[in-house]
Amino acid sequence: MSISDSLLPEFDQEMDGARRTLERVPEDRFDWKPHAKSGSMIWLAGHLANIPYWATLTIQEDELDLMPGGKPLPQPPAPTSVDQMLAGFDQRVREARAAIAGADDAAFLAPWSLLRNGVTIFSMPKVAVLRSFVMNHLIHHRAQLGVYLRLNDIPVPALYGPSADENPPGM
Repeated sequence: MSISDSLLPEFDQEMDGARRTLERVPEDRFDWKPHAKSGSMIWLAGHLANIPYWATLTIQEDELDLMPGGKPLPQPPAPTSVDQMLAGFDQRVREARAAIAGADDAAFLAPWSLLRNGVTIFSMPKVAVLRSFVMNHLIHHRAQLGVYLRLNDIPVPALYGPSADENPPGM
């Protein structure tokens, strides 16, 4: 079995769970924060919706410098509606899935590095980047968004089994 064939079922499952979580973000609470030091709900949801792009970037490039020439990369604009956020997420997921499906095992084993102003923060095989920096990162922020939803009395989707709000058939 190829590396892409082993990654894609997990990728599909995690992206499905992320989408079901993003669908529940209420537009009337975009500015809500659980704490002054926390990001707003729309910032967090927008960040989560952008993470699939990192998979495409990981496959297509060998490094990412977060501060090339000492200047931070521009941040994507916050979504202005749930529909816009979901459309962007869906597009990024399609592109990421195609990049993963189209990569051979040698591409997955090639090194990828994260830099800050030319200094390497970490370097590891692309397959490890996809699991940690992309999928685990997405899972982390999806869980944070689940807490935001719970604190706003918005039903949290069942992801790996029933939630307190959902008990889908077969679970």
